[in-house]
Amino acid sequence: MVSGEVPTPFASAAPEVDAPFFNRELSWLEFNRRVLAEADDDALPPLERLKFLAIFAGNLDEFFMKRVGGLKLQQASGRAGLSPDGRTPEEQLRACCMLVRELTARAHGVLFDSVVPALAARGVVVVRGRELDEDERRWCDRYFAASVFPILTPLGLDVSHPFPFISNLSLSLAVAVRAPGSAEIRFARVKVPPSLPRWVRLPGRDFRFVPLDDLIAGHLEQLFPGLEIVEAHAFRVTRAAGTGRHDEAAEDLLESIQEELLERRFAPVVRLEVVPEMPAWMRHLLADELEIAGEDVHEAGAPLGGRDLFQLVGIDRPELREEPWHPLTEPRLAPGPDGREPDIFRVIREGDLLVHHPYDSFVTSVQRFLQAAAEDPSVLAIKQTLYRTSKDSPVVRALMEAAEAGKSVTALVELKARFDEEANIKWARDLERAGVQVVYGF
Repeated sequence: MVSGEVPTPFASAAPEVDAPFFNRELSWLEFNRRVLAEADDDALPPLERLKFLAIFAGNLDEFFMKRVGGLKLQQASGRAGLSPDGRTPEEQLRACCMLVRELTARAHGVLFDSVVPALAARGVVVVRGRELDEDERRWCDRYFAASVFPILTPLGLDVSHPFPFISNLSLSLAVAVRAPGSAEIRFARVKVPPSLPRWVRLPGRDFRFVPLDDLIAGHLEQLFPGLEIVEAHAFRVTRAAGTGRHDEAAEDLLESIQEELLERRFAPVVRLEVVPEMPAWMRHLLADELEIAGEDVHEAGAPLGGRDLFQLVGIDRPELREEPWHPLTEPRLAPGPDGREPDIFRVIREGDLLVHHPYDSFVTSVQRFLQAAAEDPSVLAIKQTLYRTSKDSPVVRALMEAAEAGKSVTALVELKARFDEEANIKWARDLERAGVQVVYGF
């Protein structure tokens, strides 16, 4: 893509009839096209481009979980009407599928035709298992035996062993095996453990990595002793994020969200990603067992699970990233010549204070404001809305400290913050234990 080129909206999924509205789902995919355009910008450092590819892939995961899952719920209900632009759920799913396939193919091209060569030119290389040299193979043998083999659990499929449950966003190997002298091919599944790094760094001073799924595929004979490994191919499953429970009135919102989180683990499959090399019989078997139609099978070149590229983005090569921005302290909040910070309440009384994040520091403005309020004996009450927070949130700590100090603290916690519901439930419980009055938002 030429730098500065603007993608044409809906080039692959234009409405069949004139409509006064853009389709919400297709508009979202066009937004993700713009994310992909950032990855295609060779003016950016290579790890920044890789970061945008990881964001693009993570966005697509969320799109299938939330948007495609929602469309399929509408389709299954049989009661869905037309979208504002005049499409049925079936028409929207077909249009989305076509555009997703186009964008996925383009992302694969950007990765392997542009970003991977740019990284290799700077000494960052991802090698496939067949490309390892002898020393690297021996090291991988030892790593597999010590760190990988003990946590793998191969599961076969036969009359006495039903098809195993495949969790959401999990990466797996579909393995075809057969006994010596037998023509019967049997299917097995090996889950790639998410607890291990997806990209295993090889020994040496260079930044050489091998994908964990490649490393496992190269040692399958140890998992299936006495059997011939006919072939093995990666696949990945995406499940819907919702069950429709939010559309129903719930007497206890917290209980409703907790129940939906449990149900989400077993939600219907909305996407099966397979590598191009996977044979038709294996694709059909997976689709049948996962109870999905052919249009829900998406062929994508390795590596599947592009969001895992974030692990490579974080390697210790700062010269391959843009220089990080260091937020500035708003001048009126800056320490004086004596090094002491001004009283933030006095600063606010002197005039309104506007801070623009991330350019102005959140820590030295909003966070400091809440911490000062928690510590100031003149402050009687704090009211705060929480939508998303970090794992170790100073904001939440300040609210808890204020409540423990006897102040009246009220926090409105948004339980339905998509994909952060579980974390927000935990924060809500912690706040309640500290004496904060928690109101659940919806």
